[in-house]
Amino acid sequence: MSIIESKFTKEDIHSFSDKIIQNYYISPDNFAKFNVKRGLRNSDGTGVMAGVTKICSVEGYYIEDGEKTPKEGHLTYRGIEITDIVNACIKENRFGFEEVVWLLLFGSLPTKGQLEFFNNTLADCRELPEDFIEDMIMKAPSSDVMNKIARSVLALYSFDNNPDSTDLDNVIRQCINLIAQIPPIMAYAYQVKRRHYYRKSMYIHPLVPEYSTAQTILRSIRPNKQFTDEEAKLLDICLICHAEHGGGNNSTFTARSLTSSGTDTYAVISGAIGALKGPKHGGANKKVSQMIEFIKNDVGNYTDEGAIKDELVKILAKEAGDRSGLIYGMGHAVYTLSDPRAMILKKKAEEFSAGTEFEDEFRLLSLIEKLTPEIVSSGKGINKVMCANVDLYSGLIYKILRVPDDLYTPLFTVARSAGWSAHRIEELITGGRIMRPAYKNINPKHKYIPISDR
Repeated sequence: MSIIESKFTKEDIHSFSDKIIQNYYISPDNFAKFNVKRGLRNSDGTGVMAGVTKICSVEGYYIEDGEKTPKEGHLTYRGIEITDIVNACIKENRFGFEEVVWLLLFGSLPTKGQLEFFNNTLADCRELPEDFIEDMIMKAPSSDVMNKIARSVLALYSFDNNPDSTDLDNVIRQCINLIAQIPPIMAYAYQVKRRHYYRKSMYIHPLVPEYSTAQTILRSIRPNKQFTDEEAKLLDICLICHAEHGGGNNSTFTARSLTSSGTDTYAVISGAIGALKGPKHGGANKKVSQMIEFIKNDVGNYTDEGAIKDELVKILAKEAGDRSGLIYGMGHAVYTLSDPRAMILKKKAEEFSAGTEFEDEFRLLSLIEKLTPEIVSSGKGINKVMCANVDLYSGLIYKILRVPDDLYTPLFTVARSAGWSAHRIEELITGGRIMRPAYKNINPKHKYIPISDR
């Protein structure tokens, strides 16, 4: 595959980069002057209220006498605690992601008959259009699976007989199709990347209709198609934890914003995938794994608490790691004392890593969780209340499941497609107005200068 090179080179751009910076730079003073909520955040770090929802509640603090007070984290899907959902699935030894999809889309838990019907529906919808894999995925390999998923979702528009209608029945049909089709698209995109970029064998396995989403994924990405029931149910828990997280997270807000414009379902989900890819959002799980490798390379005994503390200090000071100054997997915009998703995944990571080659890495992650709040508070001179977020332990679970890091964020996409779909439907039913926040222009007016006088 040939790469298109621009005739407008990097050197051309660099020759007047100072001018570019000058024309784009805005002093931070202006944001305070015009009371701009940077990042749609209030001054205390809470999110600007942009809407109301019945889909999900994300709680990590409460406001008392105008002060933000930390509390234990709670995440509810349609009013039901995520911990109750996960614990019920573990107790009954069954898969739960499909039940969660139904809950998010339709607002209540399915009956046994409804869930069986829905599982069969998803299985029927997983098959991609004829020649889609070859024409849309194999013929244009991508170095990034997220981009390939986004492109494939957009391409599915062309295979829909009624792609633009925002009629409720039509949108629900489209959302269910995409929730079912994104997992095989992800697997095929990864297999094509293996062949084209890694020069390894590509495996395209036929779908098994009776398999759950988690089972389908593991069968699709493993050369021998083999996995255990325990592995599939561990991945299922990850999918449940990632399925939804309120309307304010970046990708879901993107989905709602795009929906408010009246655009089609394929454009909405593709846009949300683009947002999730970012390292400050869904891409953070891969950043945690990269950070762990930096630490392992720098610290001989990475179960030594003192050595890890010194390394984390260096990371925060931009002297180690990726030099961003960020300790990935720690801290959250809403959660303060705890992230319920992280607590669920930490427990499973400890269980599955015990007695394996991953046990030391689990201990390293536990040290990072323990030491970071004190280090950040000391480094920034503030009493910073922070907890591990979902990304700290999810990467280790994926390692235990032998999932390649190319698929860490794509797995997030597989799960979150359910939440995006629910928010799209809610925005269509209750939104009613196109989202259009204001930006204050601070550039003075200039007269147009004829080209001969410039």
